[in-house]
Amino acid sequence: MLSEKAFQYKKDYKVLVSTWNVGGLQPSDGLDLEDLLQTKETCYDIYVLGFQEIVPLNAKNIIGPERRSISLRWNTVISEELNKNSGGKKKRSSCEEYECLISKQMVGIMVSVWVRRELQQHLHHLSVSCVACGFLGFLGNKGSVSVRFFLHGTSICFVCCHLASGGKEGDEIYRNSDAIDIISRTNFPQISSTNLPQKIFYHDRIILLGDLNYRISLPEAETRWLVERKEWNLLLEKDQLRYERAEGRVFADWEEGNISFQPTYKYYPNTDKYYCCVEGKKEKARAPAWCDRILWYGKGLKQREYNRCELKLSDHRPVRCIFNVEVVAPSQSPSSPAPSTANFSSLMRSFFLSDGFERLDGHFEA
Repeated sequence: MLSEKAFQYKKDYKVLVSTWNVGGLQPSDGLDLEDLLQTKETCYDIYVLGFQEIVPLNAKNIIGPERRSISLRWNTVISEELNKNSGGKKKRSSCEEYECLISKQMVGIMVSVWVRRELQQHLHHLSVSCVACGFLGFLGNKGSVSVRFFLHGTSICFVCCHLASGGKEGDEIYRNSDAIDIISRTNFPQISSTNLPQKIFYHDRIILLGDLNYRISLPEAETRWLVERKEWNLLLEKDQLRYERAEGRVFADWEEGNISFQPTYKYYPNTDKYYCCVEGKKEKARAPAWCDRILWYGKGLKQREYNRCELKLSDHRPVRCIFNVEVVAPSQSPSSPAPSTANFSSLMRSFFLSDGFERLDGHFEA
């Protein structure tokens, strides 16, 4: 008898993952996301876009109802960039239409996942899990939004985080605590009669992204001096996240690509100037740091690119990572008909609606 593996093969998909703290600012009309999404250069199979502070983190937004109109506005801008055949713009050759698989918001944290339309028939068991670990330990100004789905027979989990802020010595302890809290408390709902992964580490492929808020462990004056001289390697030697990982306190077995880009925080919006490096400014000091990061865990993920983008809307620069993601796919038996796209869409709609998902202007919103 042939084993189950005899009817499987491995397949690579190209996935673009990004994280961007937008500082509570809404996207302006005509905001150009080409630099972030690389729409002039190539077509990716999946886009996983993480955002932090899509609304200002004030008491009204933290305690009150979510302002979903803001996430809808961001999704509209993303759709316009990915599907440039609308509005008279020329669409990228060989690129299919992209659809939003899911968009999920918790206060200011948002994840938006976009896939090639043809790929949707191979995606199943989509789920989300939110962890709030902000003020008082349970409010959503800090925390995570995680999205999980299966692509063919491989489970993939994306964790979008916004960890504790603060530039004082010892504040990294709170960031470590948030990260540990997110890993332990994230729990995807179990569907009856299935054996789906519920915890982050139970998935086959795991990518974590976000404003992790780790700073540079140097006196502010020395950090400013090194920034002005663009001594990035010397600054990286004092990067808190690298140190905490090396000491085994957090993300010990995770991987991160080589950082060859400038610190992503903190800028004057719409400029190339760091807060610390403009004479005559009296605002509260914020030393530059690599706050915005993308990590991964486990096998089957090959990083192709890790860099920052030059969108200047907020005080952070976005960070982008390109992965080749290996999945296990079933071989199609000649006697087995291909799945019907119409039937699949019907099943997906039924699944989402039964679990609290809403169909909203062409995309699923949780």
